[in-house]
Amino acid sequence: MALPVETFFLQAQAQGTLQSQIQQMIAQGILSGRFQCGEKLPSTRKLAVHLGVSRITVTIAYTELLANDYLSSKGRSGYYVSENAPSPPSFSPSPSMQDAVDWNRAIGQRFSGGVTPTKPQDWSKYRYPFVYGQADQSLFDHANWRLCAMQALGQRDFSSMTNDYYDQDDPNLVEFIARHTLPRRGITAAPEQILITMGAQNALWLTAQVLLTQRRRAAIEDPCYHALREILIQSRCHVTPVRVDSDGLPPNAIPPDTDVIFTTPSHQCPTNATMPMERRRALLERAKEIEAIVVEDDYEFETSFLRPPSPALKSLDADGRVIYVGSFSKSLFPGLRLGYLVGSEPFIREARALRASVLRHPPGHIQRTASYFLSLGHYDALVRRTGTALHERRTKMEEAILQHRLQIAGQGAHGGSSYWMRAPEEIDTQILATRLRNVGVLIEPGHSFFAGDAQPKNFYRLGYSSIPSSRISDGIKVISSEIRAMLGSGYIPPR
Repeated sequence: MALPVETFFLQAQAQGTLQSQIQQMIAQGILSGRFQCGEKLPSTRKLAVHLGVSRITVTIAYTELLANDYLSSKGRSGYYVSENAPSPPSFSPSPSMQDAVDWNRAIGQRFSGGVTPTKPQDWSKYRYPFVYGQADQSLFDHANWRLCAMQALGQRDFSSMTNDYYDQDDPNLVEFIARHTLPRRGITAAPEQILITMGAQNALWLTAQVLLTQRRRAAIEDPCYHALREILIQSRCHVTPVRVDSDGLPPNAIPPDTDVIFTTPSHQCPTNATMPMERRRALLERAKEIEAIVVEDDYEFETSFLRPPSPALKSLDADGRVIYVGSFSKSLFPGLRLGYLVGSEPFIREARALRASVLRHPPGHIQRTASYFLSLGHYDALVRRTGTALHERRTKMEEAILQHRLQIAGQGAHGGSSYWMRAPEEIDTQILATRLRNVGVLIEPGHSFFAGDAQPKNFYRLGYSSIPSSRISDGIKVISSEIRAMLGSGYIPPR
């Protein structure tokens, strides 16, 4: 008797062709022990009807499994689990035991326990996901990305996936960045001044490791990107938070003994303040005066849909003291983890050597796929399409915030993808976020962006890259109602 056809099913989230999904389904059944040696499989016709696929698809899948010795064929009788099929592992459960290691002593340096917030992996299932940094899959050009990935897998480009570049990068991607991306920011750079990274955060880590020691001092914005603060704490350098104002980082507040200045001039993180040209020049003058290096994190310049972005600090740099950090994570998708560093050759040489000692280089196939996507014009089309959608959502957000009397603490002058918000001082936005999550709304509490123990508790960030325009107004209404309910209930924040 054949195995019941009802025991065969395709996973809803499975990847790959139907043929490969069927192969994987049967192989997993054998490896897990559900299908035993000698058991007969359903006929190709019966399984095809059950799965809702063509018979030839099932036949090809069976044939591949036959070739790999998972199945055997007995003339006109049908297909069976092969006697030579891989056997499921056989072992007895290990007895429970306790570690004899004192991990408090064994761990030499701790990296956990920071204030970096977590975001639910199932954020897209929430009705009102005002989460920052997540992509709207409906806007992404999946078809052309897939074609570019297939092109990168072709025989002509196969070496980009199989070769070990050691400390080098895909020359096609580097050339595109040098000739197309950087000139849009007013930056001129040679290939040897560019290094591909695993996203902007990896670029910041490489920069901190190369430039900072326990004796050196870094100045950071306050509030700032919380992951940067964690990176600098791990480097054990001296860190000085400098409170930002409506124009971003004030140069005259930077201590004279600062070695490295980290800044986000185009879209200050998280307040979205845009640094005016006069202050940009003043910042470069201050850096020159105290002989400091400036690290410019330009993480969101592609979302300048209201008007062209201001020139990058790097484009104004006449001394070679600015290191530029760029990323494709916001403009393509965050899971890509692809960014780049631009700086003087001595710095890039050291960053390249450090990267090679840790991870060699970002995957060659990903680099080549991205280079095709960029060079064939798909990237520019995506940026325009995304800009249009973000402009519409920003308008809806602003209207809803005004209607429901919420307070904006900061918004990008050139665009961006979020609003920096201020709740009444009585409101702890960590508690607010928990209450909102229970009713389908996700927000990002703002406490983790601030330095020190006396962090303001009433700030929060609302992203609009991941929520459809049609849901924005209702979501803002829920937030406003929840804040009023907390105030009206005599809520007292914890001390």
